[in-house]
Amino acid sequence: DFLFFWGAVFLITTTLVALFKKENKELTPTKEETKGITDTYRLLFSIIKMPAVLTFCLLILTAKVGFSAADAVTGLKLVEEGVPKEHLALLAVPMVPLQIILPLIISKYTAGPQPLNTFYKAMPFRLLLGLEFAFLVWWTPQVKHEGGFPVYYYVVVLLSYALHQITLYSMYVAIMAFNAKVSDPLIGGTYMTLLNTVSNLGGNWPSTVALWLVDPLTVKECAGAQGQTCGTTVAAEV
Repeated sequence: DFLFFWGAVFLITTTLVALFKKENKELTPTKEETKGITDTYRLLFSIIKMPAVLTFCLLILTAKVGFSAADAVTGLKLVEEGVPKEHLALLAVPMVPLQIILPLIISKYTAGPQPLNTFYKAMPFRLLLGLEFAFLVWWTPQVKHEGGFPVYYYVVVLLSYALHQITLYSMYVAIMAFNAKVSDPLIGGTYMTLLNTVSNLGGNWPSTVALWLVDPLTVKECAGAQGQTCGTTVAAEV
């Protein structure tokens, strides 16, 4: 019902925009960066070949490897240990105001000549939070009781997520500010799109690999079956 309602609102509003919004014919069209898709890819290839851009792309493609497991797997492991998914979803609600305020605060520190300084400073704290998340997963079954989890447990989880959001947005805003700063204004859209795409890819591929490695790297023991390992899915079912 939720998706149906907002899908209908989306369709109605976009249709109204298409019907009633008129373009201003008096404005002279700005010069297009490229004339077609072929020119766009040629331009992207010429940008990528620049030594500084190539080095930067390699850096941002690998910069987030250190916290990929903590980011991708922590929530799943908490659910596996018995934390209700609904409770974790509710903890995301207090994060919304923080996510709105953080970019406004951080942008003051990334507006200078060296926006990546904020990125560098936030990285060690985000790596340390990975260790804190690992401790949180280990601690979860220790505090579980028949009635669920105590309130102080959720307070700790909420504070951990809040600290994680601060480091995450510090790095995110810094990298966006840097991309905007170094992009050539003449081809700003193409340049920014390229750098932002590489930045997003640098966050997605390590998380995918981390999720794929969870099972092979998890040590399992079988209870009540001597000599039987649970290393594979088939063995665990047996």
